[in-house]
Amino acid sequence: MTLPKFDSAPAAWINIASRALSRVNDQRLRPLGLTFAQMPVLAALSKADALSQKELAVLARVEQPSMAQLLARMDRDGLIRRTPAEHDRRVSLISLTEDGLAKLTQVRSALFETNDQALRGFSADEVELFVDLLRRLVANIEEDPPDDGC
Repeated sequence: MTLPKFDSAPAAWINIASRALSRVNDQRLRPLGLTFAQMPVLAALSKADALSQKELAVLARVEQPSMAQLLARMDRDGLIRRTPAEHDRRVSLISLTEDGLAKLTQVRSALFETNDQALRGFSADEVELFVDLLRRLVANIEEDPPDDGC
């Protein structure tokens, strides 16, 4: 069996693109005191009154310890608040502070700048097809996770 050349493997290019997008987004978000890693939390909390750390970890597709560290930094920076859940006082519900909410417009603007930069020269039909293909790719990966016993 011959392995494909690295530069022709779609997964390699997706990885390169992902890293480039993260780097550019981090540069755009740094003046706001934010990182791209915080975006799934901001996005989820912008659509919900409050969520638990466990819910945020699932939505962001990260492990609980990583989410705990991320939330600790966001709490330190005044972006989120924690309140005990009524159903279980051991659980904290996380919501955005006024400062966190206020940054959402600037965050969206910065992320759309990166999106526009990345898709420069693409037609509307190409963008639509590209998004459809990426959704299918993600669905394929998530429906058949790798066996950890390799």
